[in-house]
Amino acid sequence: MVEMIEGGVTKPQGFLAAGVHSGVKYRSMDLGIVYSEVPADAFVGYTSNKVKSAPVQVMMKENSPKLSAVVVNSGNANALTGRRGMEDAITMKETAAAELNLDPAEVGVMSTGLIGRFMDMHKVKYGISKAAGSLSKGRDADASFAEAIMTTDTIKKECAAAARLKDGTLVNIGAISKGSGMIAPHMKVLHGTTLTLITTDAKLSPAFLETWQEILDDSMNMVSVDGDQSTNDTCILMANAMSGGNCADKDPEFKAALMEVMTTLARTIALDGEGATKLIEVQVMGAETKDDARKAVHAIINSPLVKSAIFGSDPNYGRIMMALGNSGCAFNLEDVRLTIKGGDMEVPILDSGAPVFQEERSVEVVRMAMDNKEVTIIVDLAIGDGQAVGWGCDLTYDYVRINAEYAT
Repeated sequence: MVEMIEGGVTKPQGFLAAGVHSGVKYRSMDLGIVYSEVPADAFVGYTSNKVKSAPVQVMMKENSPKLSAVVVNSGNANALTGRRGMEDAITMKETAAAELNLDPAEVGVMSTGLIGRFMDMHKVKYGISKAAGSLSKGRDADASFAEAIMTTDTIKKECAAAARLKDGTLVNIGAISKGSGMIAPHMKVLHGTTLTLITTDAKLSPAFLETWQEILDDSMNMVSVDGDQSTNDTCILMANAMSGGNCADKDPEFKAALMEVMTTLARTIALDGEGATKLIEVQVMGAETKDDARKAVHAIINSPLVKSAIFGSDPNYGRIMMALGNSGCAFNLEDVRLTIKGGDMEVPILDSGAPVFQEERSVEVVRMAMDNKEVTIIVDLAIGDGQAVGWGCDLTYDYVRINAEYAT
């Protein structure tokens, strides 16, 4: 049984965290550390953008299969910073390792913020020392770390879950993420920004990597705020096995709990997209394959015209069908059914390739459904069993303002 509970990254046994102000940002917290009291098996997903930040490159080259700590800074992405950026990312690992008496290979590093700016390492090293000396457990520690990794985020993105495994072991999962703009992750475990850190006291083996990729593909990789994949996207799962019990690789309760946590984070990221006023959920079913369903979801949630229509509660369903038609997925127009949900209203829009309604009064019903904080678009392609769900947000005037002024 899976239960969503109060907590964050320090909820599982053996995890500590801290967030501090190092001076990279003018006033707010800007650097954090999460630490495991015993080495944790690490499962990492990285951006598939060919322009990768220095921390991503360093992690991909030097990442140990076990991590004891992850150091994260906000305010500077350390991307497009050349050799110096690589050296700075390595210095962050080495500084944290020295403070915590670890091998640098046991320390992960993530950065987020402005691209193309060199790190002020005097401030960063001071912040790492300060955070290492402030590590603690509980809601204050969770909150300080959550604040330290935020950029244009307006809300903290954290959650926790508990699951009872088949052998009776109670395990906890804690998670934190940041992300508001430059978000369309396509993270792969084998090779604006979302940085995500998940902690668990469950025991996992290297074989869990394949399941981890599946969960990423069905959760974080199905979020899009603006269709732009970041240079820094990183998602780290740390499992320290401190709950005891058997390996949870194939335990359905653990997988369900992890999926619930990742889905919660994904929805929260979409809802807090830069300038967003509405969460858009797109459900595609009846596709020929799961890959086709994902293509359709991404095409719809990434369409500026669809996002603008949702913002204005404009019942122009032709934009949704236009995006579907450009997705590359297989379907027969005469079989497609389209429905829009909002609040307690569920309105059929299209059936057998033709509108269900024409009257102005019916159009107003659709507008009322769209005029909600959460709007769900349901597409049934009716040619197979493939299905997928994704999350995005509306496109507002504030999104343009925020990104027109981001560097200044």
